[in-house]
Amino acid sequence: MKKAIIFGLVAVAGLSLTSCDDFLNDNRYPKTSIINNPDYWSNAANCQLQCDRYIDEFSAAYGTGGGQGWFYYKTLSDDQVGSGFADWTYPTLMGEVSDWTYKNVRGANIIIDGIESSTLAGNERANYLAIARLIRAYSYYQLVRKFGDVVWEDFVVEPESEILYAPRDKRDEVMDKVFADLEYAMANISDDHSQTTWSKDYARAIMSEVALYEGTFCRYRTQAENGLAPNEERAKTYLAKSAAASEALLATHGFSTDYHSIYNSLWKSTESTVKPGQMITGLSDNPELIWGRRYDATNGRHSTISYTASSTTTSGMSLDAFKAFLFKDGKPAATTTCNTTLVGEPTTFDGNPAYSIQNLLDEREARLSIITDPYIYYKGMEWSREGCSGMNSSSGFGIAKYDNVLLTVNERTNSSNNSTSCPIYWTSYIALNYAEAKAELGQFGDTEFNKSLKPLYERAGLPMVNSVAYLSNLNDPANNMGVSSLLYEIRRCRRCELMFDNWIRYWDLVRWHQLDKLDSSKNPDILRGAYAANAPVAPASIDAEGFIRPYASTNRKYDKKYYLYPIPTGQINLNGNLSQNPGW
Repeated sequence: MKKAIIFGLVAVAGLSLTSCDDFLNDNRYPKTSIINNPDYWSNAANCQLQCDRYIDEFSAAYGTGGGQGWFYYKTLSDDQVGSGFADWTYPTLMGEVSDWTYKNVRGANIIIDGIESSTLAGNERANYLAIARLIRAYSYYQLVRKFGDVVWEDFVVEPESEILYAPRDKRDEVMDKVFADLEYAMANISDDHSQTTWSKDYARAIMSEVALYEGTFCRYRTQAENGLAPNEERAKTYLAKSAAASEALLATHGFSTDYHSIYNSLWKSTESTVKPGQMITGLSDNPELIWGRRYDATNGRHSTISYTASSTTTSGMSLDAFKAFLFKDGKPAATTTCNTTLVGEPTTFDGNPAYSIQNLLDEREARLSIITDPYIYYKGMEWSREGCSGMNSSSGFGIAKYDNVLLTVNERTNSSNNSTSCPIYWTSYIALNYAEAKAELGQFGDTEFNKSLKPLYERAGLPMVNSVAYLSNLNDPANNMGVSSLLYEIRRCRRCELMFDNWIRYWDLVRWHQLDKLDSSKNPDILRGAYAANAPVAPASIDAEGFIRPYASTNRKYDKKYYLYPIPTGQINLNGNLSQNPGW
């Protein structure tokens, strides 16, 4: 039998039910006592078990056991210069791609089908239906933003189902159904707040993200490059949904005064061996945390710190990202009175040649000093951060944001032994969603500014950035996005605040219709690193202007087709009704 959709099933009682081939194997897909038994789904503990299987998948953003998550490792952006050249995700047609998968959709539908056959009633029944619909909604969001039109499934597909050979549904229609699922989830999940499991807050946070994506994508898309013309009515509808969900979260969650603690904290302050006399903040006690991932010996560890604090070449910050940060007077390079030099100072560190950029960091806002290191380092001129072995970075700019030097060296540098916990949704992220949605709606005044961006600017040591009028009048000549000064500054703040976080930057460029910013021939600073012409040890590759160039002979070229991933040709061969995306 032909099989056009990749399936995945809920794993129940030790059964491994993963792919469409399992439908044809009675030993691996027995339609017997467990899944098809309403008694199973009438037990709330079983429903909770099946829903909770998705928490790890949706929250392992630092990775688990050495695997790479969505934080930091997604190098296709203008923020990072990867240690290996970061080209488009799929530069050519592929027979199969792992992203084209409906396994989570199918799993959610199995849960929904089981609960609807159960004797669960009232709020308990609605709660588990809501969680399953939230799983389905978030899974479809991932599919739509990658592939555009997709096949909508709201029932359990069987091997003989005609939908296996159906054409794709229009992306706008699918997203409307996604939002119906999200609205149901926000209304019916039982728990209002939870930092690690299903709750109304988690559903609100997803609504904040997904509705902002949809609203801005529909405003800025073009027929020529996205295959769909802008839709203002649709944009306003979903921007309003994002603003409302964000505002509800801002009403119940606060801001931390310590930017670094959002990223480098243990779950509890007492969970790990630290240096004598030191204390590490617990992420679970951070007022910023809305929903996150607890890492420890029981819940899995990660390698994010060890990768950014070892002799492995880390994917460093790009020169373009470094230049994005405002100066300490709250102004961009074009109008600041601060020293705008990009030239560091040759020096020594522990008796070895070194290159300090502390003079550069002293002139810029405080987040930059937390995100990167005060020294440039690369192969041939390594540097050590608090007991680590000699480190090197592809761009010279290191990644200090996720490290916590109060932890023991072993816990920081031993691969797969890092135990700092990960925020998935937190106040600052939601505040940026709120500010942007309100500004796009023309509803962003000082009241909205004070509850969203003001705490971020103050925390970054930028007291001059104190009102909407100030942002609106910055008028930075570097604004190359065709939007107002206010929107550009909100986007700049978002980029700096969320740098390297959770694959956010790439999808921001997609929804703003700015993917051409990843073309290095138009924007060479995205494949450049630090200025190093006067460094005591020359880097392996440097351009004519004195900047580190990790890929001396390589460029990344934009094509409008990259707004969508290609549909795998193997799936089109199996289902002739699946159309290919434009340009592929």
